[in-house]
Amino acid sequence: MTRRTEDRDEARMTVTTEVRRVRIEAEARSQIQVLAEEIRRRRRERDLSLEALAALSGVSRSMISKIERGEAVPSTAVLSRLAEALGVTFSRLMAPATELEVLLIPASRQPVLRDEASGFLRRCLSPVLPGRGIDWVLNTLPPGATTGEFVAHRRGVSEYIFVLKGRLRATIGDRAVVVEEGDSLYFEADAGHAFTNLGTDVCQYFLVIDATRLR
Repeated sequence: MTRRTEDRDEARMTVTTEVRRVRIEAEARSQIQVLAEEIRRRRRERDLSLEALAALSGVSRSMISKIERGEAVPSTAVLSRLAEALGVTFSRLMAPATELEVLLIPASRQPVLRDEASGFLRRCLSPVLPGRGIDWVLNTLPPGATTGEFVAHRRGVSEYIFVLKGRLRATIGDRAVVVEEGDSLYFEADAGHAFTNLGTDVCQYFLVIDATRLR
């Protein structure tokens, strides 16, 4: 291989990497905008002022205002508090509702939210369907990372976990459970809960949130 060919290949790889980076950044901006619009829409649906939502969620008015303008990306803990105050699950803030009976969601259109502090990645696999109370999520935690605490859901909400890869510690209230690769876990989610990757590699796990008993 000549030096000129090597330079051409290197330049092509650089351009490809840059295009991929720009696309990822554009998708992230789009997801942040969807999140901002959903929070604002649901707040107004419930006839809540910024001050009222701040009081209900424990998130400052200024932070909520920045999130609704797309100027701030909330951590998973903040988004958890906002979702509970608005009476919805985390995932319902990440995508608009659809009425379709059969719906394919390509990987490129699945809403993804990344916690900048921990690297925790949350990918919504299920559509948001009006009147349905099931959310299906694929979570990815870097080595040693934690999700931070999710606030307690209303009584009647339960969660199911299946660990695809790695080793996960689930802390529910004052109880800690270690979930190994291939294990599944069920718990009533009316207590604060958090998840920690105990391994030296990424941990991936499916999470299903079932709020059907609230209907």
